[in-house]
Amino acid sequence: MSFQLSDLCKYKDIVIQCHDNPDADALASGFALRWYLERKGIAARFVYGGPNAITKSNLVLMDENLGINCEHVETLSEPELLVTVDCQYGESNVTGFAAKEVAVIDHHQVSAELPAMHEVRSNYGSCSTVLYEMFREEGIDINTDRNLATALYYGLMTDTGDFSEISHPSDRDLRDTAGFQKTLITLFRNSNLSIEELRIAGEALKNTIVDEKRCYGIVEAGPCDSNILGIISDMFLEVEGVDTCVVYNILPPGIKYSVRSCVKEVKACELASYLAENLGGGGGHLVKAGGFLKKDLLVKAGVRYEKDAVTEFVKSKMNTYFDTSVILEAGQYRADLSEFARYRKKRFHVGYVQAADFAGPGRTVTIRTLEGDVDVTVSDDLYIILNVNGEIYPIRRDKFERSYQVSDEEYVYPGEYRPNVIDNETGERIPLLPYAKSCISIGGEGIYAKPVSGRVKVFTAWDPDKYYLGKSGDYLAVRVDDTSDVYVIEGGIFSKTYEKCGD
Repeated sequence: MSFQLSDLCKYKDIVIQCHDNPDADALASGFALRWYLERKGIAARFVYGGPNAITKSNLVLMDENLGINCEHVETLSEPELLVTVDCQYGESNVTGFAAKEVAVIDHHQVSAELPAMHEVRSNYGSCSTVLYEMFREEGIDINTDRNLATALYYGLMTDTGDFSEISHPSDRDLRDTAGFQKTLITLFRNSNLSIEELRIAGEALKNTIVDEKRCYGIVEAGPCDSNILGIISDMFLEVEGVDTCVVYNILPPGIKYSVRSCVKEVKACELASYLAENLGGGGGHLVKAGGFLKKDLLVKAGVRYEKDAVTEFVKSKMNTYFDTSVILEAGQYRADLSEFARYRKKRFHVGYVQAADFAGPGRTVTIRTLEGDVDVTVSDDLYIILNVNGEIYPIRRDKFERSYQVSDEEYVYPGEYRPNVIDNETGERIPLLPYAKSCISIGGEGIYAKPVSGRVKVFTAWDPDKYYLGKSGDYLAVRVDDTSDVYVIEGGIFSKTYEKCGD
């Protein structure tokens, strides 16, 4: 079950453990948890096992400058409570220490049965973000301690390839709000590349594969830190004729990969997610992303875990991705209505915010949502709809008044992530829920819609530079009053919110 940090305070003998060969995210997460417990009067230990002590220069500097003090131990007296951070108890990369009770705080995919107390948020880019959100739930501002803020920021930065693999809005919140020490981050970053890793990058670039028809490239690198994959990707993308690239290395537990794109028709984050579908996890930014493919899932899927087979697998996935993607643009799209059916919205309560309530007209703001960041300019007729599953989108007043009826009922937000707006001029983070009111969907003039087959990338009228992805099970829709206004509706949301006309 999920738990709060305050639930740990009933224990007095607590040991925090991260995985063997800890990285910056593991060190930051354990440091943050110990910081919290110390302020509650609990003197917890922070340890890691395995045969190797920390030697990587950036991690040594992190430990020395931030006061991480993570102990390398071979044995451990059985504590009252053992809390694993950035890992799960019983995993192969976590030395097994006995404990009376165990708790888990992590951001990886669940790999085995979890103890009763666990907080695993697999859609987060780092365990540092999990601790950041748990602090927020306790009303704690990480910026009260600059070492703490710096550690969590650096943990997120390194676990997401310099923020290139961020996908969750909570990750973006940590990145944007942490009051980190810039000189220390610069020091850590400039101590992150060894001479051997530089050689690995050079060797990898000698063996590139380029598909001239589809304008993509792939390359395998030797075992290295994930940031090296990003360095190789950045260099590879500068090659003429390469618009998208994937750089990967084959490691004992699985394949780590980095994705880059310089064209709007391919979101790096979406391609990274596609490569990892049912095999691991991937995500990131529009132009920079990455992910991880688990060895056991690859083998289960019939992929031989050796160099040539992995290369063929990556090539095949890339070819399928490009050959099965259809691109549509609002305004230019012409719907063949013989393929569509007419639907109307069901009556249900949603929320709405008038943008002028939180920012003046002409202000450019970023709406931070689970689907990504959307940039809009505030105007008196701009509304923001908070829909049934917590998804958020902008709408003009005329369409709002045709489709919704204002309600006096109290609005209750149903989503997981509490939505925010970022003022692009000041950087201020403005929560939307205090401004939210209730309204009822009344259907409006309805839509024409049809099921999506394959992969459809739709550039909407709202944002012609970023597409929305439709996959099998979703619906492609156009407005009855404007059949060129094409967009995608997720399948689960469509079934909840629309009914066929005449039913």
